[in-house]
Amino acid sequence: MQAYRSSWMTEELDIFRDAVRKFIRSEFVPHQERWNREQMVDRDAWTKTGDMGMLLCDIPEQYGGAGGSFAHEAVVYEELAYADNTSFGTIVHSIVANYINSQGTEEQKQRWLPEMASGKLIGAIAMSEPGTGSDLQNVKTRAMAEGDQYVINGSKIFISNGYHANLICVVAKTEPSEQAKGVSLVMVETDGLAGFRRGRLLRKIGQRGQDTAELFFDDVRVPMENVLGATEGQGFYQLMNELPRERLMISVSAIAAIERAIEVTREYVRARKVFGQAVAEFQNTRFKLAECKTEATIGRVFVDHCIERLIAGDLDTVTASMAKYWTTDKQFAIASECLQLHGGYGYMLEYPIANIFADARVQMIYGGTNEIMKELISRSL
Repeated sequence: MQAYRSSWMTEELDIFRDAVRKFIRSEFVPHQERWNREQMVDRDAWTKTGDMGMLLCDIPEQYGGAGGSFAHEAVVYEELAYADNTSFGTIVHSIVANYINSQGTEEQKQRWLPEMASGKLIGAIAMSEPGTGSDLQNVKTRAMAEGDQYVINGSKIFISNGYHANLICVVAKTEPSEQAKGVSLVMVETDGLAGFRRGRLLRKIGQRGQDTAELFFDDVRVPMENVLGATEGQGFYQLMNELPRERLMISVSAIAAIERAIEVTREYVRARKVFGQAVAEFQNTRFKLAECKTEATIGRVFVDHCIERLIAGDLDTVTASMAKYWTTDKQFAIASECLQLHGGYGYMLEYPIANIFADARVQMIYGGTNEIMKELISRSL
């Protein structure tokens, strides 16, 4: 049977994928266990990745990016998943860069994007707060105008890249009396910034090498020109405009993780013997893997369709929400099935499937919970 090939792949992308895979194997894989223990990647991993051209693949060259398309980004996310790497926070970094590229002023693009492409600036998004998850219209963090500056007060939690990030897109209220119209995105450059501090690194079930942290803003002052797009009150709409892309990024990682789970399980059940025969020879094993492979193929075709639509510029929020909800649900379910086929060894962290299973759980939560995805989809019916 001829192997399925994503419709958006090209020979140029094949060459790029090969280079990305070799880079990840040499620069990331040898350090992953240590990164998991230390709860963060090495800081120079970012600059090395920037030098390699893996950061901001779809940002125009005039702003320091690689000038590619979302297809190049998708290759990076897939190869990280195939290498069992959930430590390197390139997805969040890329989300921040695309906020700037699509919503920022020309001066903001020239100011921040080249530094992000090189890895000198690491991006993070400060959305979630204690007591405020998906309800971004009611964030408590304030960015109040005072002269030619904003004074920011508040705290954020569950912030990916939180330890290393030095360019943080802060979701804050610039007009507390308003709901959506009171929200702005304020870019905060943290190096040497008075009043800004990072809390503890948060211990998690999975994605243990990702530096997820608490952030605190105590009378932090930033120039007023740091509001994204140079206009107050646009933050909620700026966030909504970028959601299809963000949710597809999660879906790309999800479907690649599914494919990885099936592959490591296929290898395991062929090698592992029980009652004198390979686990792969039992009908239950064959049927379970057949079910998983079928669902993986369905998901892959749908995600590829969404990638094509995003590149064409017409991926809508509802379709992206469908992709995010369905692929991440399946990611966790299939990881669970594959772990079961490993027996007791599947529960041991030295086996890849254990980490794949643990890493999968949060996918149904961040980027908008899957319950929120269903609510958005239902409104279109």
